[in-house]
This record gives sequence, C-alpha cells and structure tokens, in this order.
Amino acid sequence: MTSIQVDGEDKTTKISDWAIRWSDKYEALELTCHFPSKKKYTRPLSSCKVSPTRELTNVLLRKPGSMVVTLIEKATIYAERYAAVHYPGAKKPYVYKMDGISFTAPTSMKETPVFDYFANVANARHDHAESDTDREIASNVVRQLAKLPAISGTALHAYCSGRNGTLAPGQGLIYPFGLNQSQLQAVERAFSAQVSVIEGPPGTGKTQTILNILANILLRGQTVAVLSNNNAAVENVYEKLEKYDLGHLVAKLGNKDKREAFFADLPAWPTSALEPAPSLDEIQALLARVKQHLQDHNRAAQLQIELDELVIERHYLEQWQAKNDVRAKGSLHKYGLTPRKTADLMAYLAYLGEQRIHIKDRIELLFKFRIFRTTPFAEGETRMAVFHALQLHYYDKALRDKEAELRTCRESLARANFTALLKELTAASMHHLKQHLQLQVPPSDSFDVKTYCKHFDAFAQRFPILGSGTHSIVNSIAPGAVLDYVIIDEASLQDIVPGILPLGCARNLIVVGDNRQLPHIPVKLGLKAPAEGYDCEQYSLLDSCVAVFQDALPRTLLKEHYRCHPRIIQFCNQQFYDNALVPMTVDKGESPLRLVVTAKGNHARKNTNLRELDSLLKMLEDEGQPVAIDGEGRGYIAPFRAQVSLSDTHLPTDFIKDTVHKFQGRECDEIVFSTVLDKKRYNQAQTRLDFVDDPRMINVAVSRAKHRFTLVTGDEVFTDNNGHIAALIRYISYYTQDEQIVRAPVVSAFDLLYSEYDQSLARLGARLRPNDSRYKSEQIVAQLLREALSAPACKSLKFHTQIQLDKLASPDNLDWTKPQRAFMKRASCDFVIYFKVGKKPIGVIEVDGGYHDHPVQAARDAMKNEILTRSGIPILRLRTVESGIERRIGDFIGQWASPTYGE
Repeated sequence: MTSIQVDGEDKTTKISDWAIRWSDKYEALELTCHFPSKKKYTRPLSSCKVSPTRELTNVLLRKPGSMVVTLIEKATIYAERYAAVHYPGAKKPYVYKMDGISFTAPTSMKETPVFDYFANVANARHDHAESDTDREIASNVVRQLAKLPAISGTALHAYCSGRNGTLAPGQGLIYPFGLNQSQLQAVERAFSAQVSVIEGPPGTGKTQTILNILANILLRGQTVAVLSNNNAAVENVYEKLEKYDLGHLVAKLGNKDKREAFFADLPAWPTSALEPAPSLDEIQALLARVKQHLQDHNRAAQLQIELDELVIERHYLEQWQAKNDVRAKGSLHKYGLTPRKTADLMAYLAYLGEQRIHIKDRIELLFKFRIFRTTPFAEGETRMAVFHALQLHYYDKALRDKEAELRTCRESLARANFTALLKELTAASMHHLKQHLQLQVPPSDSFDVKTYCKHFDAFAQRFPILGSGTHSIVNSIAPGAVLDYVIIDEASLQDIVPGILPLGCARNLIVVGDNRQLPHIPVKLGLKAPAEGYDCEQYSLLDSCVAVFQDALPRTLLKEHYRCHPRIIQFCNQQFYDNALVPMTVDKGESPLRLVVTAKGNHARKNTNLRELDSLLKMLEDEGQPVAIDGEGRGYIAPFRAQVSLSDTHLPTDFIKDTVHKFQGRECDEIVFSTVLDKKRYNQAQTRLDFVDDPRMINVAVSRAKHRFTLVTGDEVFTDNNGHIAALIRYISYYTQDEQIVRAPVVSAFDLLYSEYDQSLARLGARLRPNDSRYKSEQIVAQLLREALSAPACKSLKFHTQIQLDKLASPDNLDWTKPQRAFMKRASCDFVIYFKVGKKPIGVIEVDGGYHDHPVQAARDAMKNEILTRSGIPILRLRTVESGIERRIGDFIGQWASPTYGE
C-alpha cells in the first residue's frame, strides 16, 4: 500500500497521481502531486515521505532490451514506482520508472581465486614490463579487467566457475556460405552450449564455418564480436562478408586509430529492393536432403586417398619382388578371399613356417579359408610362391573392393545431384538471410567516434558484428555492455590474459583454433594458478578451455581439407592429426614434394646456413627458376630470423621470406622450408633440435604449401633425433620419384675442415700441405692458389703468405691515422699475389672463419680493407661457409693473367 505524506500531512487519499523527478530549482529531487481537480503542486522530496521506500547499494542496473549493464552506487526505490539512481562519480541522481529498469546483484566472480590470479598476472606483467610499450599494453589490460561487469550469465563467469551452460534448441540453421559434414556439426554445436570449441586444421574452411555462425546470429537478431590477435584472420572474415554484400553490418573497431578510421567512413545501409525468398522451413527441408549425402561425399574422398596409397604400396611390393627374384605363383581367385582373409591366410602360412601340413592344419584351412586341396600350400618353394602371390592378391582385391565402393558413392551422389543440391541450399540460405535483414527498419547511421558508446544499443543494432582485437574489445564497446556472442579466432595463439577480456563482454563463447599449430609464447612470472587449467604459463586460451570444461565442452574437428595437394597434407594428416583429415583436393599426377640435401659438412653459422641457400639456388638454376603456379607466389620459410635476413640477399625477389611463426595463417603455391642446423655439437644440443623439430612448427611449415613443398636440409642432421623432420624426410623419400630427391652438387673446398665431407673432395684433401699453415682453412686456399697459378696464363704470378700489412701499404703516408699506423705494424695478410718480375704486390686473399663475425674482428677487417683499398691493392675475402672457392680464386687472379703465356 502506497503512502504519500507532504510536509507531515497524509495526502494519499486526496491525490490522483504522483511523480518524482530532479529539480534544477531545488537542486534536489522533487515530488509532484496531482489532484482530481487537475491541480498539482510540487515540493522538495526531502519535505515528503513516500512509503514503502527501500535502498539498494552496489547493484547492477539494466534497461529492458538493452545489452548494457551498469554498476551503480545506490538506488532509492519509492513505492516500487520510481528509482533514484546514483552513478559512481555523478553529481546528481537519475530518476527512472521501475518498469523501465531492472536491478541485479553482482556476482562474486571477481573475488574468486581464479579471477584474482588473472588480476595478479596482469599486474605482474605491468611491473615486469621491459619497455614503455609493453608497460602501456599491460596497463591497458589491467584497466579493462577492472571494467568488466561482475554479472552471472557471461562466458567469463562460466569459465571462472568451470560450469558450461547449455542452450535451448532454437530455430533451424542456415548455411549461406556452404557446408560439409564437420562444418555442419561445428555450427550445430556452437548453438548448443554456452562455450564451444572448433578445431580448424590448415585449409579446412575455418573462416567459412565462422561465416555460417555469423549468419545464424544475424538471423536471430543477436550481436557478436569477432576477435583475434592475428589481424589477417579477422580481415579474412571482413573480406568474405564484403564479397557477399554484408560488409555494412560490420563495425571495424579496435584501437583508437582503427575506430577513428571506421567512423570517418561509415558503410552505407543497402537500398536494394526486397525480393521473395525461400522460407526457413523450405531451407530445413533442403538441408535434410543434403545431410543424407554428406557422408558419401566424405567417404568418396577418403576412398580415393586409400586407393592412391594402395597403388604406391603395390608398386613397392612389385619392385621388391623383382629385385629379389621372387616367384609369385598360384591362382587364388577361386578361394574368394577378402583382403582380411588374405592377410589371415598369409599369417597362417607364416605360422606354419617349414612344417608339413598335418590333419589339423587341413581342417583349419578348410573351415577358415575353404581350401580343400592343400597341394599348392605344400612346404618349401611352393608355399613361398603362394605366399608371395597372396601379397599381390591382397592389394589387387583391396583395390577392386575400394574401387567398387567408390563407384557406389559417386553414383549415389550423382543420382542425388549433390553438387547442385548443395548450391541450392547455399543460395536459398543467403537469399533468406538478406531478406530477413532487408525487412528490418533501417537503423540510424548518425554515430561518431566520441558518442557511439552512449547510444550503444542502437549502434549494435546497426552494426551487429563487431571486429576488434582481444586487447581492445572492452575499450571498443560501452562500459558494461554484454554481447550475445564472441568468437575468438587463432585461439591457440591467444594468451589467457588478455584472452579473458572478451569473455566478460559476452554471454556465449566460440573458440576457434588448432593446438597442433604454433602456440602462444607465455610470459614467465612464476605465479601459481589456482588450478592447472587456468595456468597462463602453460596453456593458450584454447587449451585452457579444453582443460577447464573437459567433457562438458562441445569440440568439433574440421576434417575436410581444401588447400594443399593431397600428398602434402597427408604428411600432416599422418604425423599430427591421426589420419582424421579428409583431403578433398585431387592428385593429378604432379610432383608436389621435393627434398634438397646439402653436401656433408657443418655449414651453419649463428642461425644461418649459406650452403642451404646456395644449394636451393643451384637447383632453381638447373630447372630454370619456374614461376609460381597460380600467381600466389613462392614462400621461403626458416626457423630463424637471421636465415630469413640472409635469404633476402640471395633468393629471387618473388620469394616471400619469413619465419615459420610469421607464416602461420598464410599460404603460397610453393613453399621452401630450410632447417639451417648442421651436425656441430652446439646444433645437436637437444634444445636446438627441439626448437627446429617442434611438431607444431613443422606442421605449419608444410601446410603453407598449396602445390609444392621443398625441404632443404643437411645430410643426416636430424637422423639421430628421429623426430618430425626425420619423419618428413622418410615421407618425401617414400612418396616421390628419385628425380625429386636432390643431392645438392654445391660443394666447397672448405668442407675439408669437417670430419665428414663429400667424397669428391678426397683428392684435394690428399694434396694439402701441413707446412703451408697451421690452419687447415689456409692450407686449402694455399693448395687451390698453387694449382690455379700453375696454369700457363698465370706463370707471371706467385704468392707469399703472412705478409705484414706495413710492407704493402706505405706507413710514411701522412694521411694515415694513429690507430691505422699502429694496426699496420701488427697486422698481416693471409695471401699476397705478386708479379714474379718486379715483385710488386697486386692482390690480397683473406680467409675468414667464423670468428670474423665477431664485432671486434669485423672492425679490424674493415680497417684492413680500407688500408688496402687506399693503397690500390684489391682484396678477396673467402668465408669458410661459402662455396665456389676455386671459381672465386680463379676469377680473382684472372685479372692479372697473361694470355700470351697460354698460346
């Protein structure tokens, strides 16, 4: 029962209505009383009493239909009709009618050990930041964590509590961007639970799956943020939406610069005419027909892969039998053996060995294999001939059976006109979606970068798809706004903090990624997590969700692969995905795999390997440097930045060059992967091998290649490690022809410095003279120089070793600085070329080992170069990692050769 008192007098029965509002006159709340006579009078609320009155503190306010939840300091509720709301920092209360707002108590989520751990991690990263940029990024994360609303129902609340909510089945689903069997399952599961995971191996249509999820969110009139720390992933979604004339629905937010750029050129709402479209029921009927044939579609692709594999295995069996002069005789068709029975019979014959066939064996052969006459299976050569015939029979029968099954699948798809049916479903879904969007009243376009958050509900109606980075999502939306969905792409690269920020901004979470590709690099702080699954130093956001929710988490592996040649992706499939992938590309007899093995020797220096580049260049030269197959270029990938930098100065400009980590999410027609390491003890350390041989790194490197993959590696460098590169080498060797395995002919005389070297250098090694120098590298150059000068055209030349620099450059030259004079007195040159007559020094050859890369020695080399240049004496520097040493020496001394001596 409401009671109204004014100045101590009860007016309840005398008034017809009442209202409360803020008065600028009183600078306070005021009460207005309305009388049946239509008169009214107003008094300060402080002079009145409205009963009942109650007060709420530190509660959350939400307006009906709004996605914004606001934490308020206090709300005084008068007779359940008006609420005077005090916002933090506001000078005056705001008055709302109670039918236009609702209050909820905040959860204790921010007080849990899990959230407290994340806050501590964010603060510790700020305190340990090594640069101003890192410190600002960390501060931003700390600020955004504090802004997150502590309400139940968010994905963050579910994540921190470890309880995954279920979603009620909604309307039917549409697929305007196409679908396959696992994409269908992924979309269905995304709408079945509050948190779900989609694992998207390379080339399996991850973006297409995200687009279908977005379409269904739009159809339900809901909002979604698409986020990733990888800009390319989000840009790919943008591009596809724009391609299908849906780009006007996307707000490309993010950091301040991106927000300003977006609002400076807002996309226009389309004005296309409304056209009739299929109903949702009609689309569901189409979808039901498509579902009947998706399994056959996948099975046909899988059968083709299995057939290709059987053909190769049979080829190797025939090769082995021919090489070992094996007799394979006996007609086996009459027994009607299946491949399984054939394998069982081979096992039984192997069990018999050299034994005679006894009566119990006859009975077993009869009942198990329907073999009555056992003469063909007698002991000795006869039995072995049948055994080898069974081997061929196994493959022939398996091939026939699979070919028959493949024909059945393809005939079923053809009868159903599956391809056309799928196109019809896609077109109908897109048409229905666009009609649904056109039927909406065009929302306001009057937004700007400074005010859009104040009108965020209207803004989100106009732009229901928000794009941002995980670091900036909280700053990009109105304080307290809670979206319907957030999709986080490349989540295997996403650190938990700040990855949890978008979880606090949405009710439902869809995590997309592949934990068999490169992971995030954690920041090591040593803070103990409240439970293992939340450990920021051990898990990515993807792995953390899997660990936290366990069996309550719907997980879908996208299986159908559309990017790489089947032979390329099959390595990743066998090595990393337990043969779960289904390659949908077609093998047309190309040569998609190639192996380049460098000559023996330790060619790596400081995370670079020039020999691998020289070997690659030699191979490209021999084949005429083919251009890219589809115009998407060639890529060169290495595990180390130093090798990528070195490749910039050696490889053709059409190569895209980068590290494996930077290549994730990209693709090229052809990829070259250089492993860099050699057999030096340092490079054979387990930590070095584990870095280069990391399974996720190898998976990414191989799966970037669409049509051809080339591995460039050292001879037996990874053999002892017997890891993933060793498996890759075995795979390429097994599936390629001999001409695709290149033993690089690039050999350097300096390879003699190593305990293992190419045998073509043995004769040179036998001619080395220890008395030339105590250094083997100089012995090599001395012998090559001696042999080059023995040519008739070089009879006028000779060389001497270790000549003092001040003997070549005049120290009396007044232009020399004091440091240069001191240097000339103590420095010497490795080899000096002279004319025999006149003994004039005309050239210098220096041998540079690995220590010449050190800054101090590099400075000395630079000073020697300057002194010799100013003295008019050319210098040739030979690095011990280089190849073509004989040619370079020949070219150098050739400038002083005398043709008359050769006539």
